[in-house]
Amino acid sequence: MAGSFRTFVPSADDPRVVQLSAEDAYSHATRCLEIPWLRDIFDGWRRLYEQPFLGITTDGNKIPNLYSLASDGAPVSAMVGCAKALLGTVSSEQRSALCHAINAQEWRGWSNPEIYANHFGLRLDEIQPSVRQAVLELMRASLSPEGFTKARDLMYTNEFLGHLVHGPRVLNEYSYNFNLFGTPSLTDPWGWNLFGHHLALNCLVIGEQMVLSPVFMGAEPNEVDEGPRAGLKLLVREESLGLELMRSLPDLLQRQARVFEHMEDPAMPPGRVHPADGRHLGGAFRDNRLIPYEGVSANSFSDIQRTLLLDLIGTYLQSLPAGPFRARMRAVEQELQRTYFSWIGGFEEDSPFYYRIQSPVVLIEFDHHSGIFLTNTHPAKFHIHTLVRTPNGNDYGMELLHQHCGCSANAER
Repeated sequence: MAGSFRTFVPSADDPRVVQLSAEDAYSHATRCLEIPWLRDIFDGWRRLYEQPFLGITTDGNKIPNLYSLASDGAPVSAMVGCAKALLGTVSSEQRSALCHAINAQEWRGWSNPEIYANHFGLRLDEIQPSVRQAVLELMRASLSPEGFTKARDLMYTNEFLGHLVHGPRVLNEYSYNFNLFGTPSLTDPWGWNLFGHHLALNCLVIGEQMVLSPVFMGAEPNEVDEGPRAGLKLLVREESLGLELMRSLPDLLQRQARVFEHMEDPAMPPGRVHPADGRHLGGAFRDNRLIPYEGVSANSFSDIQRTLLLDLIGTYLQSLPAGPFRARMRAVEQELQRTYFSWIGGFEEDSPFYYRIQSPVVLIEFDHHSGIFLTNTHPAKFHIHTLVRTPNGNDYGMELLHQHCGCSANAER
């Protein structure tokens, strides 16, 4: 499928391309939100956003005692230095837009479409280069080198998409919003988030403990085939390791894992494929969703398959710095007996697919998506969405925040 996205790049005289080329982020959002089915989606998301936070669970009840305060070696000193440098570059008006209370509702206002509906924080393509660079340095200090590179590659690929569809004022390297929560501190809780098309990161630290969740990463297309970054490919390991794991299972376990044979399966209940989220269940504003376990239990896996599963999970968690990564993987391994793997679609080399890994402490989703800006009307392997969440109340570090300072997990408005 390499390079096959070119078949689905719309022509310059396509009415949608002509319309997009004349728009900026604001006029594009205004037009899109006048389309009834899109307006209904955003209205539904607004209602979900206004609900008190609980966290993703299997049945509406949080499993207790999964998370506890403990130093895990987060690079908080470097992060604080970069955050203070950022605050030193902004105007008073920018500071007012940038900064929020530690338990502010705006944590939960991220989304991955390009439609600019929630104007929280600073928009990176609207601020001075010095402020933008300070934001990037804070991201660099907070993430692993691999995680920072991956985030920047996703931003570059978003710019490439803007070039393909002649919409650079809507889709560009810096069409993302950035927010700070709390006061940067070596001991007290604080954090940041960044969100926009195909990239959302939510990072909270308490002392040297870090939570990086929810994390959304996606790309359409997932490769760049021209220009200075030609050869860049994204989310390849997430795809190949997932497929390797599914293919490694014996027939019986494959049948147990495969909950639907087709990506758009007649056997699916209404709403199982969402027009914005595809097959994802834990997307934007789904902070409280009930997601029962499906598929096959990792208890049934061989040692080799469990190793593959852990390697796959580690690929999704690699944006964490070394200490928090090790702590997160320990928590994942402790819950391996309560971990499930489920699959939708085929598992031939050219088959699009979806999979989910779910345990009490991690939810991972991978989905091959239909075209949004490209013209493929069915899922294709060059449009990928991925998601990482922390179930049972610790997305945004809410459970740890509650333990630390008694702040309500129901974020204040």
